[in-house]
Amino acid sequence: MSAGLSVAVAHRQGTFRLQAAFEAPGGVTALFGHSGSGKTTLVDIIGGLVRPQAGRVELAGEVLVDTQTGRFVPPHRRRVGYVFQESRLFPHLSVRSNLLFGRRLVRGTDGIGFDDVVGLLGIGSLLGRRPNGLSGGERQRVAIGRALLARPRLLLMDEPLAALDEARKAEILPFLEHLRDAAQVPIIYVSHALSEVSRLADRIVVLEAGEIVAAGPVAEVTARLDVLPLRHEREAGAVLAARVEAHDPVFALTRLATEAGPLFVPLLPRPVGAGVRIQVAARDVTLSLRRPEGTSALNVLEGRIAEIGALDRADPTAEVRLACGGASLIVRLTRRSLAEMGLAPGLAVFAAVKSVALLDARAPPDAGLR
Repeated sequence: MSAGLSVAVAHRQGTFRLQAAFEAPGGVTALFGHSGSGKTTLVDIIGGLVRPQAGRVELAGEVLVDTQTGRFVPPHRRRVGYVFQESRLFPHLSVRSNLLFGRRLVRGTDGIGFDDVVGLLGIGSLLGRRPNGLSGGERQRVAIGRALLARPRLLLMDEPLAALDEARKAEILPFLEHLRDAAQVPIIYVSHALSEVSRLADRIVVLEAGEIVAAGPVAEVTARLDVLPLRHEREAGAVLAARVEAHDPVFALTRLATEAGPLFVPLLPRPVGAGVRIQVAARDVTLSLRRPEGTSALNVLEGRIAEIGALDRADPTAEVRLACGGASLIVRLTRRSLAEMGLAPGLAVFAAVKSVALLDARAPPDAGLR
């Protein structure tokens, strides 16, 4: 029996219309889009908080919604965990009691255990405390733990970091990565922050005005120039899988192997052969028609212009997709530079990478080499 999620629904609320169909086979699938794109409505339909006017939702081989047959499984019978923007913990209960409330919601003893959840989320020291005495990041970790202890077949996370400041986000992101890697529960992660999606998700579903405009692996979708909600985001760029190839302790550098070519970053505390996920932001790549000489740029990759994004006379910038080896890089430059360099599809170029972001909690967050 498949553990995946299949969604194909249509729903109207006032003047807003949602029409969406996608598959989430496992891992972390991100629903990405700007405010009002339909992310929360779609996740509420999956969780059973909204009954769609038309369509079907199936989870792990069980039909949860089928408007043609009239089937609608109520939320409490779906075994779907839901983590909201606010933790929604019971203020009069201790952390331990809040966690155990999740376990009381279901029968049976299978699934992840209490001690495992506490260890996974690093909340052992919080068990005797009340929610009002916790930081925002701590409350969200407890809310995630409560949802996990309900033995969910699917975990829905609706912008769980949106209400947190940058310090609290940095605190909880490593735990979300650990959850992704260790809990083995499929996750639907709702966010309008591309940096979170690039770091956490395996697949991305991009929504705009109630419709899905792109869906697929994060590396493939974020490299597309035709997906407008992704373009011109500050964090927009290429997400690459990398492997630690060698260390150079003399110069405090690590060499990473990627499909786009080798990249040097500050020395990482990771063994040779270890995998990491990296991002090369479009704003951190510069192009030249000849290999740069006499420059401090350490990372220079050979490539060809694969695609030039649509140009807007009101926008001074343009985006270009490079084919570098077996991967794509995105470059953001001015339309004037585009014209003066005579850039066109098929032209060979050299890309100087000024900074590489490491999307890995076990490594320094920014491995910039400028």
